[in-house]
Amino acid sequence: MSQTQSVQRVAVIMAGGAGERFWPVSRRLRPKQLLKLTSQDRTLLGEAVERISPLIPPEHVFIVTGEHLVSPIRESGAGVPDANVIAEPDKRNTAGALAYAASHLIAKYGGDGSALSMAVLTADHIIKDEDQFRQTVDRAMGAAEDHDCLATLGVKPTRPETGFGYIQIRPEPVEEVKAGLPVHAVSAFHEKPSYERAEDFIEEGNYFWNSGMFFWKANVFIRELNAVRPEMAERVEKMAHALREDDHLTVQAVFESMESISIDYALMEHAKHVLLVPATFPWDDVGAWTSLDRTLESDENNNVTVGDPVLIDSNDCIVYNDAGADQMAVAVVGAEHLAVIVTNDAILVVHKDRAQDVRHAVDQLKAKNAKQV
Repeated sequence: MSQTQSVQRVAVIMAGGAGERFWPVSRRLRPKQLLKLTSQDRTLLGEAVERISPLIPPEHVFIVTGEHLVSPIRESGAGVPDANVIAEPDKRNTAGALAYAASHLIAKYGGDGSALSMAVLTADHIIKDEDQFRQTVDRAMGAAEDHDCLATLGVKPTRPETGFGYIQIRPEPVEEVKAGLPVHAVSAFHEKPSYERAEDFIEEGNYFWNSGMFFWKANVFIRELNAVRPEMAERVEKMAHALREDDHLTVQAVFESMESISIDYALMEHAKHVLLVPATFPWDDVGAWTSLDRTLESDENNNVTVGDPVLIDSNDCIVYNDAGADQMAVAVVGAEHLAVIVTNDAILVVHKDRAQDVRHAVDQLKAKNAKQV
């Protein structure tokens, strides 16, 4: 554990996403984070809570989500007290969610945030070797606490991935390596690259995938936000004050006046004081149906199946029968490179190369007022 023990550590798990690329299994009231995509027993969100709990106990773990998901998350048995499932007043992307979370926690724990250390975690990642994960998080939180800066985890690229952002580091660690974990200064954030540029990043060696996990003391978050987006920092403090007074009308008004922007664009890409701890645990993003190729076992023809479908002369397919064989018989014949997803009331057939485009189908179904979204 870090020697910095004068702070209260809390975890904030972001769980407001719609997970539309996992339609038709993912729905408005049962988004990706409430699905059992990688475990038979736990939802992705439940796994996230369980993963951090030995380091930060559940009473200090908070889930930030939309109002419509508060009840489904509480009913899912995510593993935190009901009061720790907090609803954003509106939808304002990840920067808005984290601004509100900081306000809520400063109001709850008191003070100016200087004794409040936040771990911002995700609800839709696969992370194996959980002991190593917690050790890495502890290292990142300690670095953020000791250096009064922002910190993040970076994942060493294993393929030229064009769907992730990248973080460039300065090669020399900023402090002594502990438990095999260095701490590096970040020199730049890079948006999703072309395939060729992603290959260059791997070859150059000092680039990491952006894990979307961040660590900071609440007052440092406000300070760094004030340097690049002072109007947003001011709103955090206004909301914290209003929450202390139970003035929810003011909270709503202040929150709705915020722009909708990601935390990467709003803060991380512009901040001057960011450290990175390399992730030494197996990690993957559960971003689309094709991620099941990397997380579930395949047969001799490289097919991944769930729900006992029948496959004949088919290769490199994902066939997911959510209803189960007792309720729905599913057969795929002579297919290659397809994802076939079946529920009780919807079917998706998509070429695996187009898995990211499932959300466009959802957009069109919404335009048709389809009840299956």
